Amino acid sequence: MKKNNKLEINALYRQDPLVADRLLWGRRSNGLSRRGFLKNSGLVAMTTALGMGIPFSRFMPAGLIPAAYAADNAPTQITGKSGLIVLNDRPLNAETPAHLLDDAVTPNRYMFIRNNGLPPGNINSESWRLRIEGESCENATSFSIADLRSRFEEVTLELQLECGGNGRNEFSPAASGNQWTTGAVGCPSFTGVRLRDVLNYCGVKRDAVYVGYFGADSHTSGDPTRVAISRGVPIAKALERESLIAWAMNGEDIPLQNGYPLRMVCAGWPGSVSGKWLNRIVVRDRVHDGEKMAAPSYSVPITAVAPGSRVPNADMRTIESMPVKSLVTFPQSGINHELGQRLTVRGHAWAGDNQVSSVFISIDFGATWLPSSVQAASNRLAWQNWESWVQFPEAGYYEVWARAMDDLGRSQPMVVPGWNPRGYLNNACHRVAVQVV
Repeated sequence: MKKNNKLEINALYRQDPLVADRLLWGRRSNGLSRRGFLKNSGLVAMTTALGMGIPFSRFMPAGLIPAAYAADNAPTQITGKSGLIVLNDRPLNAETPAHLLDDAVTPNRYMFIRNNGLPPGNINSESWRLRIEGESCENATSFSIADLRSRFEEVTLELQLECGGNGRNEFSPAASGNQWTTGAVGCPSFTGVRLRDVLNYCGVKRDAVYVGYFGADSHTSGDPTRVAISRGVPIAKALERESLIAWAMNGEDIPLQNGYPLRMVCAGWPGSVSGKWLNRIVVRDRVHDGEKMAAPSYSVPITAVAPGSRVPNADMRTIESMPVKSLVTFPQSGINHELGQRLTVRGHAWAGDNQVSSVFISIDFGATWLPSSVQAASNRLAWQNWESWVQFPEAGYYEVWARAMDDLGRSQPMVVPGWNPRGYLNNACHRVAVQVV
């Protein structure tokens, strides 16, 4: 199918998936079962568009755009990056196609970009200062990067970061914000010092509740009095061994668009708490009240709501630990595969503050599931690599689905989870299209 047609199909499904089913394929589905083609004409229409049969079509959920039609926007050239797809240019936001995230440790060139403001210019890392202060800081102190490196233990950890809105483009009705697909995630290696070591050096009062950050990025309006973003984490999260003040990513300076020369890294929570271009940290005796801390920013309804509902800010909660999730990084969606040959399938899985206990894959739209092998994380809050293989029973169109489960028994849903106004926390099963010939 031509690219423009793919984009049109994606737009229809974002507007109303069941209506899209009817308009595109003549498909009228059972709203309760969410399974199967109720009219053979729908199956004929879709197989004609795909150019091949769908062996497990009877299990295909309703209102689900075939993975083969996923929008494939062309990558845009970004200094220091390769293959990223730009969603917005002011501020710059760009995601990484899933197949480029196949490395166990995400290379700098493939790390996604999520900015709320404009990066600072004319950065001098030698003169850069980080100030620690706040109501619950005993001794306000300013550090150079050289001070941090000389006074505290240097630590290198693989840490997974994901935008809270990753997967937003699958919500219906459409939620506001950048329409991320699957690529606002990565797990590079960060080098720096533990945030808790720096905080303890300055002294943390007993009444400390929260830690907030400020960065040197400027507001897109150009107004110097406005702050682009200033978020943070509860003191317990800040004092974890894995929470860092980092100056290097994969052994090199952090790329400018990812926070050079200094950023806070609090993995397992929305990437927005890991402040970039870090120049100030405040230890608060209350929940931090910086920009984009209050609902609806990075917040979801306390209780389930109907799609399209207006939710009062008082009925929202701030996102903390991210949900269990997985990503298929091999094969690339849309490949042709020879019938009779095994196909290796692999990817990554993560679960916020928790660990992944298992990953399963399916080739029949979730009717049956096969276990994969899951590696232990290299350290806490790194993603976990998994691998399996499948063999297809006949030629035709297939989707390989991945579903992870965490150590608390929580599993990814097969379809998009509960709707929320900002389209956060979509952890539906990832799937890739395979044409078996």
